[in-house]
Amino acid sequence: METEYGADGRRLPERIGGYAVERELGAGGMGTVYLARSRGGRAVAVKVARPELASDPHFRERFRAEVAAARSVGGFHTAPVVDADPAAPAPWLATAYVPGPTLAALLEAEGPMDEARLRQLGAALAEALAAIHGCGLVHRDLKPGNIIMAPDGPRVLDFGIARAMESTRLTATGTAFGTPGFLAPEQAQGLEVGGAADVFALGAVLVAAAGGSAFGAGTPMGLMYRSVHEPPDLAAVPEGLRPVLTACLAKEPDRRPTPAELLDLFAPDTVPYPVPYPPTVVHSPIVADTPAVVPSPVGPSPVVAAPPVVAAPLPPPPPPSYAPSNALLPHQAPTETALTVDARGQGPGEGPGDADLTFVAVGPGSSLLVDSVGVTLGPAGAEVQYTWAEIRTVWYAAEGPKHLRVVVQPHHGAPYSCLLAARRRARLQEWLEDLPLILECFT
Repeated sequence: METEYGADGRRLPERIGGYAVERELGAGGMGTVYLARSRGGRAVAVKVARPELASDPHFRERFRAEVAAARSVGGFHTAPVVDADPAAPAPWLATAYVPGPTLAALLEAEGPMDEARLRQLGAALAEALAAIHGCGLVHRDLKPGNIIMAPDGPRVLDFGIARAMESTRLTATGTAFGTPGFLAPEQAQGLEVGGAADVFALGAVLVAAAGGSAFGAGTPMGLMYRSVHEPPDLAAVPEGLRPVLTACLAKEPDRRPTPAELLDLFAPDTVPYPVPYPPTVVHSPIVADTPAVVPSPVGPSPVVAAPPVVAAPLPPPPPPSYAPSNALLPHQAPTETALTVDARGQGPGEGPGDADLTFVAVGPGSSLLVDSVGVTLGPAGAEVQYTWAEIRTVWYAAEGPKHLRVVVQPHHGAPYSCLLAARRRARLQEWLEDLPLILECFT
């Protein structure tokens, strides 16, 4: 029997929990996603975190609580969580395998959506956010690459799981988690985040679906700066949707509409709403001749978007037409192939190695960004960016009770120094705790 290897050259695990691994679906900065099957034949996507997370007890505690809450969302809004093991040496979770392209891939293949399709997408995403927020979760990383355009309607991936990562020291207050260009101002500034941040991201997603970019192109720091200080660019958005998206992209969280209000704006009850997707078909798990409905080891009977193939052997699922998201898992040393398209400001799609973890430290007049691309630092409006290929070392030290000195030494040329001022001593301490962890992920 031929030995299977992943993209990094390592041998694939034979089993993860009770699931037999078939192949690697994708590997990104935070870990690896595998296609696997339950003992009953159900196809699942199993996401495995790097073992380094095991050293953080706060991650395991929060992860366990968030998985339990995520299971309660269910329904047709998401790819439901069917199993997880927060106590494993490398924490993992299994979600239902949802075939279909991401919104990012669909836009790349078919181009921008018209107003009618944008309204349908907006209403579907508003329903999904209402369900997620109703379970006490906040997504924190809604973007085109986290939305699967399934046959029976859009599904939102990785809701709530990001919050477990955000509770760790790697993403303590004062850092940002998410994708620049879709981050709400409060996220970009490392402030408290609630459901309004997801509404902001929904607005940016719809701008991308219309063929635009709410905050333009450029470096991640530039995108975040514009999301905080500049109005969104809605030139690509149909006129009838601009007031709604303007409200979604308001700088102040309390000025944004709720998901329920968005439903009224995208699909008012007085307007007949078209049925853009075939109805979801729920199959009974006791039909012996229908292999696709063998129940999962955990969770309710599956929702299947296509009619069953009766009296036929269970075929392997088709290769996914989307890049699996990795919103649960930490960062590997980056490579040029692991860069997200949006992080470089080149378009609405994400690649298979999305950069999910971003460290941001912002002080009066200067800032520091560490992500899979490299290190960007300096005074506002004059930041200097170094890629990891250009960097020899990065060192840092506290200077006084509220200041942090960060120095980048490139392979060629003089070192570049930046002094960051924290607003309070506790923030400086958080920076000093986070920096060695984040740098270890990337170097």
